[in-house]
Amino acid sequence: MAKGFQNERYRLLIVELIRARKALRLSQTDMAARLRSHQQFVSRYETGERRLDIVEFVDVARALGLNPAELIGSC
Repeated sequence: MAKGFQNERYRLLIVELIRARKALRLSQTDMAARLRSHQQFVSRYETGERRLDIVEFVDVARALGLNPAELIGSC
């Protein structure tokens, strides 16, 4: 298990971000473009190789049209 996925609540947040990205039919490359980042950044946080900090989490959630506070509140 990747270091970033040891916490179940964090893992659930990432699963929700992945679900939302796929529901929008966005590839990791498409998502990276929305974030003005690289595809590897998206891959690394989705696989748990890298943890998102709070600012990055907010940016990702908003890029997917999600309310970051609601996501956090659901965990």
